[in-house]
Amino acid sequence: MQNRRQFLRLGGLATAASLWPFGRLSASTDGDCTLIPSETAGPFPLDLSENEFYFRQDVREDRDGVQLNLKLRITGTDNCEPMSNVRVNIWHCDKDGNYSGYGSETELTYLRGYQIADENGEVEFITIFPGWYPGRTCHIHFQVYVNSSYAAISQLTWEQDIKNELYAEHADIYTAGTDPVSPGSDGIFADGYAFQTATLTPNTDTGGYDAFLELSVQGSGTATGYLEMEAAKRFDLGQNFPNPADDFTSIPFTLLQEADVTLEVYALNGSRLFNSTTSHYQTGSHTINLKRTDGPFPSGNHILQLRVRTNGKDHTAFRMMYWK
Repeated sequence: MQNRRQFLRLGGLATAASLWPFGRLSASTDGDCTLIPSETAGPFPLDLSENEFYFRQDVREDRDGVQLNLKLRITGTDNCEPMSNVRVNIWHCDKDGNYSGYGSETELTYLRGYQIADENGEVEFITIFPGWYPGRTCHIHFQVYVNSSYAAISQLTWEQDIKNELYAEHADIYTAGTDPVSPGSDGIFADGYAFQTATLTPNTDTGGYDAFLELSVQGSGTATGYLEMEAAKRFDLGQNFPNPADDFTSIPFTLLQEADVTLEVYALNGSRLFNSTTSHYQTGSHTINLKRTDGPFPSGNHILQLRVRTNGKDHTAFRMMYWK
């Protein structure tokens, strides 16, 4: 349990493979990506990374509401390419405007969670369409944690007529009625919300809706993501090859100092599927070979985590891989 807790605290896992197709909504003009506007986190962010429970795709728990499949695509402003392996937190109110973790809901945890962006810079959540509360238009908070020195905090919303059509259609659930505050008259979005407006389309399979927003944060998109500064001082974890893998794959890494090394493989729900015997390696380049039969490894996305212990301290880095 301690290993899993540390794994999730230091970065979490990757999202599942794409669940549905979306059109592209780009916050860019003339080929340049526009930085997502920064907004207040509100009084309700909590620290999701300190609690392994919040790594999850489905954040609904017991909350009633119309199902919302939310996809966010993260790109870097430097080159408009996908930002993989960045952590994305979301949190929002329930259908009645209540947030978990505060006031009368102190001990509750609904409608909060985080995922890690895949190779396309995408994260996906299953939640409910949020309600509204006095003074604010309907919205969802999100944080994109890029590294230990930079995180972008913002909010997304929907056009007034689109969201109110949903509220009216499901008046038996959203008993407060339609939202009287438009994004343009909301104090948070009053300076503009063009790059914070998500799409909303019906999903005939779930009976709910799909929402999508593409947003840009500071940095350069990369296929291999980032390494935290402390880990990068000690080792570098490369991408496994081949990827996708069929019967086997190789995981390359380079040690900047000798260390004890352990390879772990995690499923998307946080369960550990494989834990290698810890071995001592000298400084230099190395490769660990992983066979399908070392699993079980079902078809789909998995997370490879390399745990490196030097001078009595553990340091980790992870990569997403795909078993065919």
